[in-house]
Amino acid sequence: MDPRAEYRQRIERWDAAIADLERAHVRFSNGRLATAFAGAVVFWFIFIRNALSAWWIVAPIVAFGVLAVRHARILQQRDRARRARRVYERGLERIDDAWAGGGRDGARFAEGHPFARDIDLFGRGSLFELLNTTRTDIGEETLAGWLSAPAPAPTVTARQAAVDELRPMLDFREDVAVLAAESDVGRTGPLAAWTAAPSRHLPSALTPLFAAFATITVALAVAVYLERIGSGWLVAWVCVEASIAAIWRRPLGEILHAVEAPEHDLALLAALLERIERESFASPLLAAIEQTLVTGGVPPSRRIAQLRTIVSWLDSTHNLIFAPFAYVLLLRPQLALVINRWHRAYGSAVGAWLRAVGELEALAAIATYAYEHPDDPFPALAGEAPLFDAVALGHPLIAASTAVRNDVSLAGPGGAAPQVLVVSGSNMSGKSTLLRAVGVNVVLALAGAPVRARRLWLSPLAIGSTLKVEDSLQEGHSRFYTEILRIRSIVDLTQGPIPVLFLLDEILHGTNSYDRRIGAEAIVRVLVDRGAIGLVTTHDLALTEFTATLGTAGANVHFEDRVENGAMVFDYRMRPGVVERSNALALMRAVGLDV
Repeated sequence: MDPRAEYRQRIERWDAAIADLERAHVRFSNGRLATAFAGAVVFWFIFIRNALSAWWIVAPIVAFGVLAVRHARILQQRDRARRARRVYERGLERIDDAWAGGGRDGARFAEGHPFARDIDLFGRGSLFELLNTTRTDIGEETLAGWLSAPAPAPTVTARQAAVDELRPMLDFREDVAVLAAESDVGRTGPLAAWTAAPSRHLPSALTPLFAAFATITVALAVAVYLERIGSGWLVAWVCVEASIAAIWRRPLGEILHAVEAPEHDLALLAALLERIERESFASPLLAAIEQTLVTGGVPPSRRIAQLRTIVSWLDSTHNLIFAPFAYVLLLRPQLALVINRWHRAYGSAVGAWLRAVGELEALAAIATYAYEHPDDPFPALAGEAPLFDAVALGHPLIAASTAVRNDVSLAGPGGAAPQVLVVSGSNMSGKSTLLRAVGVNVVLALAGAPVRARRLWLSPLAIGSTLKVEDSLQEGHSRFYTEILRIRSIVDLTQGPIPVLFLLDEILHGTNSYDRRIGAEAIVRVLVDRGAIGLVTTHDLALTEFTATLGTAGANVHFEDRVENGAMVFDYRMRPGVVERSNALALMRAVGLDV
């Protein structure tokens, strides 16, 4: 189906639903107001005129309560409908390439990452912002982790199958997005902190002891009511049991206090998990996630419902009418013991439930991207030998209507393609964009997502890049020194288990041409000898000469430009060989410099 047409149809459907809910909201608001007025009239007739029985006040109170509960549900449905509509509005913005700056960009994940800034992995207008339709913190963290590091080939294949299954499941992805938007669960949130904390080690005899105390209290209360004993016995006993319970007041109080923070998150997580549990998945990864959610044969939503029931009883102990009964029956200490048992039995499982939710949200985000870009295929994974072979490769962050695509082929030693392409060309001709297109598509491919190409074959690759190298006043490093430190880290990366894809932009352009020529050739030689593949861009045509010393391992390609009516024109097409002209003088003359 056409994503744009489907999204517009769903927006119209939700607009109609929101309009109906708004009308219902007005009706219930008026109904509550009318009921309150009727209650005031009944109150006047009962207590001022003494014309009615006091029981008549029950009717408006009950009616108002029913209306209030129903009204709250209407408001919740309206809010969820608005969130559902927003899901598709954001989808249209992505399809129409108007998404940049409108979502959570994950800028915090770029800190310390070796190449995130080079290929716009995180931040405004980044790949992460384009993909990120997650709503929970843990879903966002999971997606960022997948983009930050390449996955092994079997994991990539499993994610592709899961994404392919989720791609047409719009209703499921909508429900997950709407429910997850109400949640605030992550690896570092209150819920995760509570479940990761150790359980209290309390005497096992406390549970039957407190139960026995409560039983004795009830028996004495009955005896006092039947006038078998005096009330002094009951008062004395309550003092005794309260004194004994006070011995464990501090640890029991800490248990009750700790569960207050994650209580809200538990309710939202239960609703989200219950929606996931209703689906039956076929792909191995989704089936494994589904299985992770089952603990002892019981779905997690039911386990959480048990805890929420306990917590609701705890909340009722704050009621002014019920609180005295809760106190004499030691209800709060007994509930603390039950909560502690639940925490000890299932606390560790909550971490697994959170991870499962994060994985499913990340897969749903990639599936949404796949659905909105039906022409983008999944890449084919090659063996362990370094390979990057793309046909009609484009940049996914550039609008499809304006992006220019190129074929790019790189292969390891002895392959059918060169190991390194030296890309020459003038300013703004597309050299750096080509490197970013290669890098970002490798990230997409090894995260399990479709790629912006007609076809792509690649092996697992570790990216090393120098596209955005700057000097550092804090560290006292010049741009050149920062660049060679980065290059050193790329060379070190070749010692790892994954073949390296290097993307070196304007290599060593911060030094003189003599040193640049010798240094660039030596660096590329080391990388080629260590089996790495990659691209090197340069303005210095002298650097294009060292490809002759690499034999079949190196090749020159270039981008061209031309001057039309005093303006530079670029076609962004990559061509074989070395560029034959420069645009520097033409650019200077175009801005009015007499050169």
